[in-house]
Amino acid sequence: MKFTSVCGLLATLLTPALALAAPFELDESSYRQDVKTLASDAFGGRAPLSTGEQLTLDYLTEAFKEMGLEPGFGNSYLQAVPMARITADQNMQLKLGSMSFRNGEEFTARTQRVTPKVEVQDSEVVFVGYGINAPEYGWNDFEGLDVRGKTLIVLVNDPGFATQDPKIFKGNAMTYYGRWTYKYEEAARQGAEAVFIVHETAPAAYGWGVVRNSNTNTKYTLVDKDNNASSVGVMGWIQHDSAKKLFSQAGLDFDTLKQQAVNKGFKAVPLKLKANLTLNNKIELAQSHNVAALLPGTEHKDEYLVMHAHWDHLGKTIEDGKEVVLNGAVDNASGVAGVLALAKHFKQQKGIDAPKRSILFSAFTAEETGLIGAQYFAENPPVPTKQLVAFLNIDGMNMGKGVDYILRYGEGVSELEQYLNDAAKGQGRSVKADPRPQNGLMFRSDHFALAKEGVPGLLFMSLGDTDPDYIAHKYHKAADDYDPSWSLDGVRQDLALISDILARLANNNDWPQWLEDSDFKKRRAQDQR
Repeated sequence: MKFTSVCGLLATLLTPALALAAPFELDESSYRQDVKTLASDAFGGRAPLSTGEQLTLDYLTEAFKEMGLEPGFGNSYLQAVPMARITADQNMQLKLGSMSFRNGEEFTARTQRVTPKVEVQDSEVVFVGYGINAPEYGWNDFEGLDVRGKTLIVLVNDPGFATQDPKIFKGNAMTYYGRWTYKYEEAARQGAEAVFIVHETAPAAYGWGVVRNSNTNTKYTLVDKDNNASSVGVMGWIQHDSAKKLFSQAGLDFDTLKQQAVNKGFKAVPLKLKANLTLNNKIELAQSHNVAALLPGTEHKDEYLVMHAHWDHLGKTIEDGKEVVLNGAVDNASGVAGVLALAKHFKQQKGIDAPKRSILFSAFTAEETGLIGAQYFAENPPVPTKQLVAFLNIDGMNMGKGVDYILRYGEGVSELEQYLNDAAKGQGRSVKADPRPQNGLMFRSDHFALAKEGVPGLLFMSLGDTDPDYIAHKYHKAADDYDPSWSLDGVRQDLALISDILARLANNNDWPQWLEDSDFKKRRAQDQR
């Protein structure tokens, strides 16, 4: 296997592309039908382990078969993802000191432990600032602290966002230390029994309604040999005003402590209160599925690109006392339809236009519950990760008018950014930095699970960028539904751009590298020894 240098990469990019696929043209009728079908009420919001999953799997498998693509997992288009479906009884009550908090309105709580009951009994409550242990930043909110069996209150995001100081973490741009997933992972490593993240809309990047809808219904998790016993017992959120009342009960001022927590060396503060909460869980062990189809390369069959979009959404929930379907038309039926359109396009290329490298067209399960399908794929890939060149990921498309730019998530992260620059330039568009780096979108979609295994990726996402109303009123809500008035100009534009990048990577010998020092770069180096 050959790995080109940065110089080699630049030389390749500056050389006129040969044997690239023909220009992409969107079959608008097929694309609309794919989105409309996947986002229909009949599919029930495409929740994993539901009737909607089976309908989705059948639809995608049949589409790939009709195209003449090979199964992506040996003899099957499906990869079984063993997981647990955990449904917590929502008639729960959180008691902190003398105060009781209402589920869904003031707090949410769930668990990844595969057990019918999780009990937090008289657990000491401690405020640990941002709940971060980051040696490379010289930051440790847990220094000298024993939190085993305790309940932690932590702030959302990281100190960089709070200070807007680029010398603290990455300033306004969220690091992985700001993600809720990290905070639960670190709390588990520290031995805590429960964690409640204080919700605030700006640093979280979404309102309380998103937290409620995402955490008060059935959740999914991979299952380890110990039934996830080492995970934190309670993964919770607490509404901002409720947190302020809690701190006041403890004789403390939340805003003052929040300000102090942005300073390196902040010392945790015991609230001198006890937490009590019982989660009664319905446990179902089952298999969900990732989907993938293979287009073998004509020359380098053992070198693979992955073109991806997650197929799942949130199923059903209760809004204003009524059950509603969360159809997820933009997030992410639009992306799955985009993958199908690209698969059809590349399959049709013949002769010198046919891709030299192999391409996997994939759709994973349970992205919305923490990149579960992607994590399983990354840890159990159909081919070794050293054979995966790059991972291109669509997570929500621009269904409206075209724009004169494409968003870039992250900066100076990998050499794939040069491909993005060149493809945009070819369309007469500019590359625009993520306007909301504080939202941490680099860490919130399936490409991140592959990055952990060293595979560089690009995220294509238009949520809330071209439709300012989307995040406020549609994201993870019933309003994210198919709209026949969409012009699809943005879809046509972006799929053509993605097609260009995919074609270039499929027809050259580049192995794009990570640029900044990171665990991703170290992992890739292991594969390329």
